[in-house]
Amino acid sequence: MSDTPALEPGPGAWRRLAAGIRPGVTRAQILGALLVAALGFALVTQLRQNNEEGLSSLRQSDLVRILDDVGERRDRLASEQSDLQSQLRELTTGANGSQAAIAAARDRLGVLGVLAGTMAAQGPGIEVYIADPATAVRAPALLDLVQELRDAGAEAIQLGQVRVVASTAFTDVAGGVEVDGTRLTPPYTVLAIGDSQTMATALEIPGGVIASLPQTARATVAARATLTVSALHAVKAPQYARPASPASPSG
Repeated sequence: MSDTPALEPGPGAWRRLAAGIRPGVTRAQILGALLVAALGFALVTQLRQNNEEGLSSLRQSDLVRILDDVGERRDRLASEQSDLQSQLRELTTGANGSQAAIAAARDRLGVLGVLAGTMAAQGPGIEVYIADPATAVRAPALLDLVQELRDAGAEAIQLGQVRVVASTAFTDVAGGVEVDGTRLTPPYTVLAIGDSQTMATALEIPGGVIASLPQTARATVAARATLTVSALHAVKAPQYARPASPASPSG
């Protein structure tokens, strides 16, 4: 009985076997990958355009004003840093250290009183007058205006007869807006002490707070060499918060 030779697979069989094992890539998959890549590129491009449109859409004069404001703020911060360093030297050296400490404490108390709204403030700034015959300006619009002034460096703000501080609440009421429990009706007058040019530029920038007011409302911004913010904020004792105990030094 003769031995029958074993059949060996040929080259074509090996190619078919490899094709069956290897995952197939169809035209639909290739097209899908290309679409995903194109979508990702489009999203990145759109994000970059959105980041650039905030400044690219402004006029040259607006860009120059913004650049000047940034430079003035930098110089002001550098001056404050120099003053603080000078105070530190006076407090730590010399025979008059105690007197310097008392004077610094009094100055600090005055600053904190202005920031907390418990002391009247005087200085340069702007006066914003908002005419609203249709009573269309609501609490969020006034809150946005106050926030914009704070971001622009306002150190003391008064809305009508109310001193605006960090805890001031704005609520819509019939015919007007309630600010810290005081009902205000239009027209609204806002006084803000600070750099008048910086604050005016922040409010009047295209697409900013004033441009976003209802069409029936009209706002004017006037720089003032001297303003007096006379309204005071009544500080209430905290109901829940208590001074924290000083942390013990670790050792």
